Amino acid sequence: MNAQDAVPFLDYASVLVFALTGALVASRAQLDIMGFVFFATFTGIGGGTLRDLLLGQDPVFWVGRPGLLVVTSLAAILVFFTAHLFESRYSLLVWLDALALGVAVPAGVDVAMTAGAGPIVIVAMGVITGTFGGLARDTVANELPLVLKQNELYITATFGGAVTAVALIWLGVSGFWALIVCGITVFALRAGSLLFGWSVPTYRPRPPKTKG
Repeated sequence: MNAQDAVPFLDYASVLVFALTGALVASRAQLDIMGFVFFATFTGIGGGTLRDLLLGQDPVFWVGRPGLLVVTSLAAILVFFTAHLFESRYSLLVWLDALALGVAVPAGVDVAMTAGAGPIVIVAMGVITGTFGGLARDTVANELPLVLKQNELYITATFGGAVTAVALIWLGVSGFWALIVCGITVFALRAGSLLFGWSVPTYRPRPPKTKG
């Protein structure tokens, strides 16, 4: 498989896993089955839709492959009937979200590369594809978005993975292997943050100066 062939696979995989997270959020809100389908669908396709609109892709990826909407609907139905089996749905949500990041960022990088974008845009599309669906999911559900959690690597993980892919391609590594390493890097950084508390320094306002 080369990088070009990876695009449909990455899109289906990222849509599926993000759709599962959307349905889990719907279960936490105790919605009906159509609410599950709604959350699963806009979470699954959100990041890729924004990516394609910004890149001027015609048609947007799920319009050209409407089977992706079947995937999100089936994911929603699966979670609707099985969510009660999981003792900690939030923990499952967080780890599925981390897995989705590890697939969605390479998908965004791949589409941007195929569209002939430059390195900065490629990195931006990787970050957008990975973060926008989950951000929209949590915002609509009135939950603190995972992307805004303090002392956790999230945007940093997506950025690190996308930059790694661009750097490897610049060094002559094949696109396929660059995408593999990109996904591993994203997931490893996010998992390390969840398991070991990896983080980057956060802003702390300085106390006002007192007049002597």
